[in-house]
Amino acid sequence: MIKINVKLARMRERPDEGFAMIMVLGIGMVMLILALAAIGLSVSNLQKSKGDSDFAAAESAAYAGISDYEARLANNNSYYLFGNSSSTFSPTGSVSAPQTTNPAFGLGATGTWATVPSSVGLSKAYFRYEVDNSKYNSTGIIRLRSTGKVGTSLRTVIANVKQHGFVDFMYYTKYELGDPQQTNTSCVPTYDWQVNHSSSCSEIQFAPNDVINGPVHSNDTIKICGSTFTGAFSTSDPNPPFYNSVSGCSAPHFNPNSPPTHSATLDPPPTNAQMRQEVRSDLPTVADPGCLYTGPTSVIFNKSGTMTVRSPFTKATEVAANTSTGLLTVGSTPAKCGVPGTATGSLGSSGGATISVLNSNLIFVQDVPTTAGDPNAWGATSYPSGFTCNSTSTLSGWTFGPLAFPMANERTPAASPVNYGCRKGDIYTQNAAGATGGMHGTMTMTADNYIYITGDLTYANSLTDMLGLVGNNTIWVWNPFNSSGSPLLPKDRTIDAAILSINHTFQVENYSLGSDDRGTLSVFGAIAQTFRGAVGQSSNGNSITQGYTKNYNYDGRLQYEAPPKFLSPVAATYGVSQLVEVKTPFLISGAYAP
Repeated sequence: MIKINVKLARMRERPDEGFAMIMVLGIGMVMLILALAAIGLSVSNLQKSKGDSDFAAAESAAYAGISDYEARLANNNSYYLFGNSSSTFSPTGSVSAPQTTNPAFGLGATGTWATVPSSVGLSKAYFRYEVDNSKYNSTGIIRLRSTGKVGTSLRTVIANVKQHGFVDFMYYTKYELGDPQQTNTSCVPTYDWQVNHSSSCSEIQFAPNDVINGPVHSNDTIKICGSTFTGAFSTSDPNPPFYNSVSGCSAPHFNPNSPPTHSATLDPPPTNAQMRQEVRSDLPTVADPGCLYTGPTSVIFNKSGTMTVRSPFTKATEVAANTSTGLLTVGSTPAKCGVPGTATGSLGSSGGATISVLNSNLIFVQDVPTTAGDPNAWGATSYPSGFTCNSTSTLSGWTFGPLAFPMANERTPAASPVNYGCRKGDIYTQNAAGATGGMHGTMTMTADNYIYITGDLTYANSLTDMLGLVGNNTIWVWNPFNSSGSPLLPKDRTIDAAILSINHTFQVENYSLGSDDRGTLSVFGAIAQTFRGAVGQSSNGNSITQGYTKNYNYDGRLQYEAPPKFLSPVAATYGVSQLVEVKTPFLISGAYAP
């Protein structure tokens, strides 16, 4: 009986054993499917990871293209003229191929790409870029479209590339000293952080009520008596705190987010000769020449968007080289600059020529030439009709129509060269009386000698109008006094402009005269100069007793653009002022997308 039960029990076990085998096989199949799925998912993730990596790397390659272009510009300031003229991004006829081939200018499926130097292997990175220089002369901006390529990924960015320059600062000086030429001293300029200024040098400090709203830089050590600086503050003094606080004064006030820092020196060129090229009609690099005026020139801005120009010595307002001699002996008189001569409405008439502001362009005022063959030459003792020179052995001056410098009863201030030179390339400028709103347009004015700001000089629209003033010598805030020491103009002065004195200073005439302060000198824009120009005088570090208190406010637009054809530093560097990613214009083959 027992044997039978055992046999029956074994017979009952066989179905269970078959079921278990089925279970094992089923589980094995599921595991195999899961494993295959895992392998597939892993490969898919690997491919996605590779695609994500290439996509990010392509953006970096596009940025590398921008850096490459900036470096080429820094080595050659005229590199903005080069590009591929077949590019859809470059205006027709604005660029040409450089003598040294640049693979980044490639276009099309067979065109070249530049290689990002650090990229290797299968993920090698490339870039190419296209240039739009159409706004360079008017704003200092070059638009660059840079495309990066890695694997099958393309990324494109558009950057505004701007030169770093003097308009990056509300206030720039090379030396924190009074101009030796204007202070009649034997000072030998040095940086105080290198060699202490000698006793013959006139050191100028910021006064307690001075407020500088905007970035400040000096190559020298700035001296401060309780002044306020709301923007970035830097000097080339390598020694903290990077400035000197004047003894007996309260501590200066800095922006807590922009403490004083050290920065490299920035130097102006020796002259504005580069800007003189912009009035030549024979240079392929000058698509739209400006206007050349000769001798003392008055420019008055009218509220209608025009300006009245009186320039009696002017005979030709554009010049060109003689093709045989290469000398600038060819002159022309385009209508946009006003008609030379003495007829009513002409540059040499007492009422002057009223013309439109030269938008996106410049005026250059030169000394009266005496060289035979120069289209604007005058004999050494000859003068235009209606122009009277009042020179003496020590002073100078002139009258022409309603203009008189010095004015009646004015005590002529000493200067070197003398003020109001009869044959000097000087600009006298202001808004017209009652010209509510001020100057309309965008323009730069530059002079061989002085620029006199003879009254308020303001914009009609601070969002669209822009003026540059560039003088080889001093830029004067005209502040006439009579012989008894009384001022001849009302208090306060407002100036809207980017101001640059290349070799000298921005200074108030007669800043130390009188028994009362002259109110506030308000500047909206930027000031750059080789030497510190005094605008007022205080007693023992207290409030201003003569001259003006400063109220300087930076024009923030100058971070992104400059006045037309403004002057550049000696060692120019470039940076990106604006950047945006856009849809790539290329297919992966390199051809333009349809």
